[in-house]
Amino acid sequence: MRKGILSLTAAAAAMTLGLTACGGESGDSSAQSSAAPAENKAAGKIGVILPDSKSSARWETADRKYLEEAFKAAGIAYDIQNAQGDKTQFQTIADQMITSGATVLMIVNLDSGTGKAVLDKAKAQGVATIDYDRLTLNGGASYYVSFDNTKVGTLQGEGLVKCLTDKKAEKPIVAELNGSPTDNNATLFKNGYDGVLKPKYDSGEYVKGPDQSVPDWDNAQAGTIFEQMLTEQPKIAGVLAANDGLGNAAITVLKKNNLNGKVPVTGQDATVQGLQNILAGDQCMTVYKAIKKEADAAAKLAIGLAKGEKPAATGTVKDSESGADVPAVLLEPQAIFFDNVKDVVADGYVTKDELCTGEFAAKCTEAGIQ
Repeated sequence: MRKGILSLTAAAAAMTLGLTACGGESGDSSAQSSAAPAENKAAGKIGVILPDSKSSARWETADRKYLEEAFKAAGIAYDIQNAQGDKTQFQTIADQMITSGATVLMIVNLDSGTGKAVLDKAKAQGVATIDYDRLTLNGGASYYVSFDNTKVGTLQGEGLVKCLTDKKAEKPIVAELNGSPTDNNATLFKNGYDGVLKPKYDSGEYVKGPDQSVPDWDNAQAGTIFEQMLTEQPKIAGVLAANDGLGNAAITVLKKNNLNGKVPVTGQDATVQGLQNILAGDQCMTVYKAIKKEADAAAKLAIGLAKGEKPAATGTVKDSESGADVPAVLLEPQAIFFDNVKDVVADGYVTKDELCTGEFAAKCTEAGIQ
């Protein structure tokens, strides 16, 4: 996917009335935010549509939590729902939000086609729009908030090179397990890591192995795909997996073949599972994206728009389809290896209690996790 990123200006609102969070597992419209008090209605209402809970745990465990906290602190009415990977439900939720008076709509698209249809409808009704994390190609959102996703891919590529170098691998065959072909971010990640790996392939230092995208970031499909890769090319010596879920799918297959820990695997998102795989020595690295910073930036922007302001972006991102420069805030990702897993805990993204369970307790101590 290709995405840009955006921080925000923005202020917290003056009123303090709560709102209720919304959004059941399947984006059930029965769980919607309560109306703001009369004096707060002038500030408008923010609708947020999250994509699913399958592609990454972050959407429900991190993004929803941080967005809710920011909106509640500002006293802004809001409604957060999750489409659970259903494109029809995604559009239904958007229609409901617009009809119920949302003045700002923030979306994480399932694909650019569906996202564009929703953004077009919102803009036609005078609703301000924000692409959150994933840029909707040709969507024309008012703003885009994300991480520098090409940089994410670059860190993944550099991380795999470091791990292969540490293992003194010679002419390693590298498999690439890419994200969803409909996600612009996946494209950007791949642009980043291919920028690191292609010169290695071209020089003969590395051998390019199987290279395949995983529909919808589906971890079960990733396992099937990687099993086929390893069957066809049993000497795979490194795996560029685009996120922790895909990485774990590959690790599961490697374990069955007694290759875990011997074949470096990358990831992204710094999930508890991914970090535990790093502590165990089965995953070589992940990329930490401080979701709270992303959510806070998007929330501040949405709050400003709801109050009738025109917040300034910190930069722009080029829409590769429309050619337009989308106002954006791009946040910086961080590479995580065994030695700095503690940074993710120190930042509060995961807790020691979540991470250092059972067999991982000793590894946490070894990694300096307090």
